[in-house]
Parts: sequence; structure tokens; C-alpha cells
Amino acid sequence: MDNRVHTDDAEAFLARHPNIETIDAFLSDLCGVLRGKRLRRHELGKLFGEGLQLPGTTFLNDVTGYSEDPGGRGFTDGDPDHVTLPIPGTLVPVPWTKRPTAQVMLRQFEQDGTPFVGDPRHVMAGVLDRFSAEGLRPVCAVELEFYLIDPRRADSGAPQMPVSARTGRREDGIQVYGMAELDDYDDLFADIVAACDIQGIPAGTVSAEFAPSQYEINLRHCDDALEAADHGVLLQRVIKSVARNHGVEATFMSRPFPGQSGNGLHLHISVLDRDGRNIFDGGDNPEGSDRLRHAVGGMAATMTESMANFAPNANAYRRLAPGAYAPNAPTWGVNNRTVSMRIPAGGSENRRIEHRVAGADANIYLSFAAVLAGIHHGLSNELDPGPAITGNAYEQAGATLPNQWREALDGFAAAAVLPHYLGTEYQTLYHTAKTGELERFYEAVSPLEYEWYLRTD
Repeated sequence: MDNRVHTDDAEAFLARHPNIETIDAFLSDLCGVLRGKRLRRHELGKLFGEGLQLPGTTFLNDVTGYSEDPGGRGFTDGDPDHVTLPIPGTLVPVPWTKRPTAQVMLRQFEQDGTPFVGDPRHVMAGVLDRFSAEGLRPVCAVELEFYLIDPRRADSGAPQMPVSARTGRREDGIQVYGMAELDDYDDLFADIVAACDIQGIPAGTVSAEFAPSQYEINLRHCDDALEAADHGVLLQRVIKSVARNHGVEATFMSRPFPGQSGNGLHLHISVLDRDGRNIFDGGDNPEGSDRLRHAVGGMAATMTESMANFAPNANAYRRLAPGAYAPNAPTWGVNNRTVSMRIPAGGSENRRIEHRVAGADANIYLSFAAVLAGIHHGLSNELDPGPAITGNAYEQAGATLPNQWREALDGFAAAAVLPHYLGTEYQTLYHTAKTGELERFYEAVSPLEYEWYLRTD
């Protein structure tokens, strides 16, 4: 068992923070929902020495918290506990709570010390092992889009734009990159950045996005891909928690407002070789190296079977509409935001791919795992992605990606490449859990159905 976290680490942390009373210990399940336990101060040493005993199904709930007994894990096998250990380097203070609190992220193992197959972080780690075996190291960063919304819902239950403290009106204008929009929530964003600094989250640029009260925060790149994914998970927690303290809510729902832009999870990736050179560096060629093209070719080849990871719920497919800066085909191009795989402008030594398909409510570990699997597949087989698109990709490429949840899950179940990276058992676990969620979603009768179909005369 890779138990690099020791009781001494906990004791040293508590000595530096004598006021800490409680510790939130949590993991990110397959839907990206944080689950775990709140410990008292005196229990931290035991967590770091022995770990927690938590059932594996903690990872395998759907978004409502219900488990379908996927792969016989649950009622069938008696729902056994697994050893759940802290992730090194993630024990940090929590600056937004009234009670002095810390937090630590968890990962899970079988009782014999092998990684638990249902842990999305281990799934991503397994893909990264394929790169390590060839002397390659992905460098990654996350960009997250989100809306600030009013905690009070409309009479219909729908979310509402928040009321601006500066103007006294609900947000209603689209001012992409607008500075006044940042001024409206200056204190909130200052507290987010301060919390990130305290917790070691490398937050960078904050910008207003393509809808009222929609924003994006970028994270700086990291040459430990797992740590980059951890940063994304932790940033979501910071944003949601700090927003509540400022009287608003933050949502990463893919498309909470009809007719408005959706929330994306943009993944930036380059790959270093054994000597630390960027294999995507193509010198003067803005399209990058041949190996960058191969990586794009692999991501394009696996995008359809990966869509259930990138768009994990019914609402996610509302975001994937033409003209909404959300991709609907496996396209690529240079400095072009209408494609799925964008090669940003900049110095050749920093050449990278921005993968723009996933919604902000997708599991970050699984999204990275699917993207990295595509990259490795493309590099290994020297796949050609075809010519880069210039101009409007929506007009030049048909909508070929799945645009319905069930279609995406069917594609995931029939995947030819992804199971070799994510594992066939995880494929079954994820497909079973999300298919059950889909079935329950479509059992519900919406208000619109009553409005349209209830009349019989």
C-alpha cells in the first residue's frame, strides 16, 4: 500500500494550527460529489496512521446519492469497507468557516492494499502509468466556468440571476471580459483568491464570461497531472463555499439558463519527455509537432466513446448546441474557440492542447482520464486528425458527437479503446450507475409535460 502519509504529518500540522477543532475528510465520487466525514481534532492522527474504513459504494452513487448495486458492489457483496487514506499534501486550513476547520482529500484501497477500482482518482492514475512507462509526463491545467445565482429560486423552481449589490438590479447583460462585472463581486473574488493561496491552489486569471453573472477562473499548469486534477476539485469547493458567505450560490451545472452560455471544464495538456522537452513543440509551426497531431487524432478517435464522461447528465447535452462555444464534433484548430480541441496561441515551447468538450459538472478525474487515454492512443498509433479547421467549425463540420444522454452511455458501453485505459470493471460500474440515474430521471414528469400534454380536449 502506498501510504506515504504518516501520523507525524498530522501532529506537525496540528502544532502549526493549535486552534483547529474539526477536519473535513472527503473524496470525489463518480459524479464529482464530495463525500466523507467530519473528524474531531484528536482523530486526525488515527486518520493519518490507519485511515478510515468507508464502503466502496461511497464512490459509486449517482448524483442523487442512490446506488444501483453496480457490478455487484453494494447489496450483493455486503457493501464492505475499504481502507481510505489521506492524499499527501492536501491537509490544509479552511478559511471560510466560523469554526476553525481543516480539510484533507482521501483515496481508497482494497483491504490488501491494492487501489480500489471504483476510485476515479485511481482510474486517472492508471492512465498516467501508461505515460510514465514510456518516459512521458503530462503537464495539465484546469479552467472552470460557473454562474453566480440568487439563493432564492423563482416560483417555478428555476434559478435566478443574482441581484447586483452595486446596481440593485438582477444581472441581465452579456459583457464578456467586462471589468464592471468583476467589480460587482470584487470582495467575493478577493476571498476566493485568498482562500486558494491559503490552500495552495494555484488560481490565476478571473474573467467575466459569455452570459450574465457567468465567470471563469483559471488554474496555473502543474507537471503532476493528478495534483492538477486535485486543484480543480478543490477550486470548486472554494468557489461554492466562499460564494455562500457572500449571500449568493455558485453552480457548475452545464446549462442552468435556457438561451444562455453553458459552463465548461476546459483541460489544458502538454506532454514532456524524459529530458523535460515538450513533445508538442513544433517550432515555427503554430499547429505544433507531428506528435501533437497524433495526440489530437487519438482524442478525436475516442471522443464519441468518452462523451458519457464529459457530459454525465441530461442537462449536459443542453450545453452542446451549435453557436454556444460548446463543441458538437471532434474538430481541432489553432487559436479557434469553435473547435473541440484548440491549440492556443503562444510560444512554441508552451504548445499545448485545450480540450473544450467537458461540462463543468463532469468528474474532473474521469474527464482527464478520458482525454489522456485519447492522447496516449493517438501517440501510440500515430493517428492523423485530418486538417485543422480555420473559421467557424460549426458551419464546416456536422454535429457528430452524441447529443443525448442515452446515446452517450450506449457509446461508452460499446467503447473499443477506453476500457483498455479506464478498465473494463470501471466501465461497468460507471455505466450501471449512470444508466440507473438516467432511468429515474426519465421516470419523472416535468411541469412542461403537464402544460403541453395534459389537456385531452
